[in-house]
This record gives sequence, structure tokens and C-alpha cells, in this order.
Amino acid sequence: MKIVVLVKEVPDTYGDRKLSLETGLADRAASESVLDEIGERALEVALSYADKNAGTEVVVLSVAPESASATVRKGLAMGAASAVQVIDEALLGADLGLTAEVLAAAVKRVGFDLVIAGNQSTDGSGGVMAAMVAELLDVPAATSLNSVEISDGSVSGVRASDGATAQVTAELPAVISITEALPDARFPNFKGIMAAKKKPFETLSLDDLGIEAHDPDAARSIVIALSEKPPREAGVKIVDEGDAGEKLAEFLIQNRLA
Repeated sequence: MKIVVLVKEVPDTYGDRKLSLETGLADRAASESVLDEIGERALEVALSYADKNAGTEVVVLSVAPESASATVRKGLAMGAASAVQVIDEALLGADLGLTAEVLAAAVKRVGFDLVIAGNQSTDGSGGVMAAMVAELLDVPAATSLNSVEISDGSVSGVRASDGATAQVTAELPAVISITEALPDARFPNFKGIMAAKKKPFETLSLDDLGIEAHDPDAARSIVIALSEKPPREAGVKIVDEGDAGEKLAEFLIQNRLA
């Protein structure tokens, strides 16, 4: 069994997160960068299975700048057997479509039985990456799972909706995404940190994957305008002079809130 886990470096959610008004990209210098927690949970799912099933190979895969290598390497320290990082300056500001193409191409190159991802990252929060990668790989997708059961030939889990839960199953090879309902990730220990330095860590470029970032025939989304959020203005204050109820009702009607 070969499991590829998609991980991502993101700005720490406890720090300030801002967009650069010049580039439209997240200002990653504004806060510390960390491995996305939902990606860590996805990796925990893979490692927990590997702990109980000898012969399971877990690979962490990320599309990130060279500066993120230390963060990606944390996946090795946690217990993954190897890591693959796609590094290319042409990927700066890549949209969901291009990112999915790159991830799918890298997964094909690595080989896989199962791909595990988080349901959405804490920076972009697109929530569609797993489904897009599955479409490009032409394999089943089981997304937003609150529980996961992996067997030799299939993967299953429970997906929650507003009014019910659904038990879903997909034959391998497949792509799944998990939610924060899955257990917290393990902490790398000293032995794991030292072992990570000797584990395979492959870096790939777009040329290696045969992808053209600026392909004119491919659908791409770009930022065409960006402005800073205006300062918060004071709200409407209604002073009760015996007619506060009437004023409140009038305000609600004028703003189509009633």
C-alpha cells in the first residue's frame, strides 16, 4: 500500500494574516509559517494505518517555495518514509486549477494507492483540491470524511451533512479528504527528527512534470484588483425617547431586515 499525503505550509493561524496590496498574495513574512494542521491530521490517518500494516509506504507531497522545505520535512519527522516537494518560481500565486494539475502530475509520478488530503487549507480555504486532483487522476473521490477505514482494496468513511450522515466507500486507487473530526497528529520525537535528515526528499520542477504554468489553453483565475478592507464604522445608535420601538422597526424596514 502506497499512501500519498498532501500537505501545505500556511501562515500560523495565531498570527496576523494579511494580503500584499502589491502582489495580491498572502504576506507570509507577517507571521510564522507552519505545516497546516488539517494536513497533519491527514498524515496521522496514513501513519496510523502504516503502524498496523507492515509494508505500507507513506509519502508527503507539497507544492511550495524552497523556503518551505524545513516545514515539509516535519512530515518525515512525524514518520513518513519520503517527501516530494514541487518548487518552481512560475508557481508563485498559482490558482486552484494549476495547483491541482501539479499535484496530480506529481502523484502520478510517485505512484499511489490512496491520496489523503485535508478538506480545506486554513489560508486559501478553497475546499475543492481533493476533488480536483481525483478528477485529474480519474479515480474516485470520497471527501470531507469524519472517519476513515482503509482496507486492502477500498477506503470508506462517514460524511456528515446538515440533516444526516452518509457512509461512503471507494475502490482503490482513490482520493479522500478528511475533516478536523479526525484525531490530532502525533508530535515528532527526537528519534524521528534525526531520522528525517536521512530520508529521501525529492524536489521537482514544472519541467520535470511536463506542465506549462502559463498555458494559454488552460483555464486560470487571476487577481485583477485588490484593496484594503475599510475601517469599521460606528453603527446606528437608537436612543429611547419613548419611540425606540418605532425607530427600530423603521430601521429594520429601511434595511430590508424585517
